[in-house]
Amino acid sequence: MTRVGAAIVLLAVVAALSAPWVVPYDPASQQLSLRLERPSVHHPFGLDELGRDIFSRVLAGARISLLVGITVVGISTLVGVFLGAVAGYFGGWIDDLISRGIDVLLAFPGILLAIALVAVLGPSLTNVVLALSVIGWVGYARLVRGQVLRAREFEFVQAARALGASTARILLRHILPTTMPAVMVQASLGMAGAILAEAALSFLGLGVQPPAPSWGTMLNGGRLHLLDAPHLTIFPGAAIAVLVLGFNFLGDGLRDAIDPKRYRA
Repeated sequence: MTRVGAAIVLLAVVAALSAPWVVPYDPASQQLSLRLERPSVHHPFGLDELGRDIFSRVLAGARISLLVGITVVGISTLVGVFLGAVAGYFGGWIDDLISRGIDVLLAFPGILLAIALVAVLGPSLTNVVLALSVIGWVGYARLVRGQVLRAREFEFVQAARALGASTARILLRHILPTTMPAVMVQASLGMAGAILAEAALSFLGLGVQPPAPSWGTMLNGGRLHLLDAPHLTIFPGAAIAVLVLGFNFLGDGLRDAIDPKRYRA
């Protein structure tokens, strides 16, 4: 399943990068006379309610989904690793302050908090990334804090401290490298969560705005034609499901590789 997940992710990345050159039609081009046309040889996924080629829009939408996922995971990882490392290494009131902030954010359902933030800031791709990043760093911070609490008691860390190594050197050269495998697993699973969250916000009209070809926006446009033109929702919905499954398979595989005991169990 790990190979399947890696293959799905790789295929999605290649499709997203090559979308501007391989899409057969302009994703925004409309053919109103052919609206709701079913899948055919010329249009493998059919046409939507405005006569736009769904296959081209799905490929273009992959760019938005991966862009949001990579950006959100990147920002969340940087912030979460930094705060988690600081809290775990120094402890005391610094740990209490960061931990209480984490508890406050965890008290709210993540998607509801993201909806509230985007509703206040206004619907746009930038605000979606900002809202998801505000709630996304919490998981990384908790993970890294626990890893650092354990790693700071290792003998080689204590030896480096006894030799006079600076705090920054101990964290960057000795402690944080031990947390990276777990962070990689969290990041791969976080990509799936970010893609789902972006699709949900776009579906609600709080994410990427038309005519940008977001998968969530495509699902929202097709929900009124579930009976007469189900292909409007089947293909973008399948794209979301397959890509999320790919990242989940990849994350599970990385976790099993890092923890052989879990795999054998």
